[in-house]
Amino acid sequence: MILASVSSNRSSRLLLGTGVMLLLVVGAGLTFWKLGRLRLAEKPANGDAGQAQIDAESPGLAVLVSGDTAGWMVPCGCAAGQSGGLLRRGSLVADERQRQATIVVDAGGAPGGTALYDKLKFTAILNGELKMGLKAHNIGGPEAALGLEELRRLEQVLKFPFISANLKDLKGQPLFEPCKFVEANGRRLMFIGVLSQRFAGSKWQIDEPRESILATLEKYKGQFDWAIVLAYLPEVELRELAATLPEVHAVVGGPTGQSIAPLAVGPVLLASATNKGKFVVRLSVPAPRDTTPWEGHSIELTSRFADDLDQSDILTEFRRHLDERDLTASDSGLVADFGAKRPPEYQIAGSGECRECHQQDADHWKESSHSKAWETLVHRDAHVDSYCQQCHTTGFGLPGGFQSVRTTPARISVGCESCHGPSQAHVQRPTVKTPFAAKDQCVRCHDHENSPQFDYAKYWLKIKHGTEKAKQK
Repeated sequence: MILASVSSNRSSRLLLGTGVMLLLVVGAGLTFWKLGRLRLAEKPANGDAGQAQIDAESPGLAVLVSGDTAGWMVPCGCAAGQSGGLLRRGSLVADERQRQATIVVDAGGAPGGTALYDKLKFTAILNGELKMGLKAHNIGGPEAALGLEELRRLEQVLKFPFISANLKDLKGQPLFEPCKFVEANGRRLMFIGVLSQRFAGSKWQIDEPRESILATLEKYKGQFDWAIVLAYLPEVELRELAATLPEVHAVVGGPTGQSIAPLAVGPVLLASATNKGKFVVRLSVPAPRDTTPWEGHSIELTSRFADDLDQSDILTEFRRHLDERDLTASDSGLVADFGAKRPPEYQIAGSGECRECHQQDADHWKESSHSKAWETLVHRDAHVDSYCQQCHTTGFGLPGGFQSVRTTPARISVGCESCHGPSQAHVQRPTVKTPFAAKDQCVRCHDHENSPQFDYAKYWLKIKHGTEKAKQK
């Protein structure tokens, strides 16, 4: 019995020891496998690098290039089939990274203007790009228009990777890094940014793009496998640049009116991502020393891409900030400046004043979608957004018209003067006609973007009025 017990204990210890050794071997193997899949990139000479990801199972590498966002953070939602938006772009990036290593960059043109509203939205867009892991953002014309001080502030506060090889101060000194290096899946990529000289300003100068690119290539010679140019140039300049720059491997830019799907211009792959960021260019990066031509295609950000949760959070935070600020119409940059030409009686009177003489028309308006236009914004939490307010309020930014959510709540929704114009003079003297030809005003909001199926004859039937003679005061 004693011998049996000793033998049993010895067997147990042997089995236990064997199990521990097996676990150690498996653990070491997993650690080795993980280290083989992920390592930090070596830094090029300028000390600028992203993280490199080496995946033996998926050695491919993609570059996603967006551009010309023009403030289009999210489709307004007024019509079905609208494309673009950071929420869908975030989903595209996540989908690509499920398949292979992916580098995200931007060709420039993200702001929609220079007003306070545009600056707040631009900051939100940059935060969204950072959430996507963006490695380089070329400075385009709209970025430069915001002012160098604003760009430097954002670069420092957000730690944002702006690049520009040809944007200089008036003394000819560089204002931003000319390029960014990213190493991934055994490939060393250099992204160079340039801006058209037509965007030169009084506080900065812009060197010739091609010469600036060649100087950058020479400076970092031997430190990269592939060079990609992000160029904010009009189409003629963009095509000319690609045709005269065989030293690089791809030129992707905007704005070009319409997006240009990747095509070969000699040894260079040319493409354009434009039109409110509705299209993203995807490049497949060959392995080092691979002589096969570069390939790529354009991807339209349609509703097939779900809303990315991180980008949704950024949109929510942006709208929360707008709600806190209660921006006025004058903060939006969306109001025409009439200056001294505006007549003193050119003021919004309010739909309540119209009812006194046009009761039947007012009742008909009350049942129309125009009177409920504000509710559609509230339903989407978009009522704080100036871009949406301009078409869902009465007299946006005009004297007596909508100024902000809190200060002018009586001017929400599409009232009579949205079509007929500021009518204070008509209210005071009915013989004075309202200033606008109502029929001409429809397309201000029912444009191709927001109302692609608009047909005046059909839409008029929904709001037809004016058949009853006005009651005199």
